[in-house]
Amino acid sequence: MPSTPTLIFIIIFYLVSLASMLQNGFMMIVLGREWMRNRALLAADMIVASLASSRFCLHGVTILTNLLASFDFCYQANLVGIFWDFTNTLVFWLTALLGIFYCVKISSFSHPVLFWLKWRISQLVPRLLLVSLIIGGLSAVISATGNIVADQKTISQGLHENCTFGHMSLDFYRHYYLCHAVLMWFIPFFLFVVSIILLMFSLYQHVEKMRGHRLGPWDPHTQAHTMALKSLTFFFIFYILFFLALTISSTKTKTMQSFWYWAREVMIYTGVFSNSILMVLSNPKLRKALKMRF
Repeated sequence: MPSTPTLIFIIIFYLVSLASMLQNGFMMIVLGREWMRNRALLAADMIVASLASSRFCLHGVTILTNLLASFDFCYQANLVGIFWDFTNTLVFWLTALLGIFYCVKISSFSHPVLFWLKWRISQLVPRLLLVSLIIGGLSAVISATGNIVADQKTISQGLHENCTFGHMSLDFYRHYYLCHAVLMWFIPFFLFVVSIILLMFSLYQHVEKMRGHRLGPWDPHTQAHTMALKSLTFFFIFYILFFLALTISSTKTKTMQSFWYWAREVMIYTGVFSNSILMVLSNPKLRKALKMRF
């Protein structure tokens, strides 16, 4: 029987996960209706809809994995964990794609590559979404391979009962998934950070230019920069907590009865939930649908 603080975190985890599933389901329905009505979606809305779908699946898979592991269905939990790696990697790359899209569309740099991307990125979004799916599939293959090797090492040590890892398999698990985190999660995280930095620098250049022309700082282009920066900054705060918590979890394996395991789960998925709130509030279609509903 878990302790009272652990039980509190377990309850918070499931409540946050269910609330986030409802929230992302709402986003999927609103944008899905928009697509059905117009037979098309804006490029930014395509990314948001894909991100909402992947987060909905991420929460669902996480709930299922924790439930299976809690009842010692370790083999089934490992199988579902492969889908968790797929959806989690997909969330990282779609988040990076959203940051890059805003940076390219709003920034005012005169570099030829960025200028070309500004006019082409909307057409490239469907292909980039497909690339994200392929990378997510590659992550699932890597995860499955790691689980097979770890299980074989565990069986060879005679510790396959009750989800117990031996020392050799645990060391392998930690190092393998740390490399996995660096390869699949750090790259999109880095791209997202670079996008925010470039957008900030672009805003600074634009404001200085407006001052030189003695124009007001709140022209529409500056407002677009500022609104995007506000959303991406808060997005970044929760995103970095999500990234750090996942990286730590890749190097430190906790049991299901551990207080710190559930505290980490609450930290990770509260960050995802908070990001989803920002996506709803920063998207005009979703914000309008929310006002009409409530």
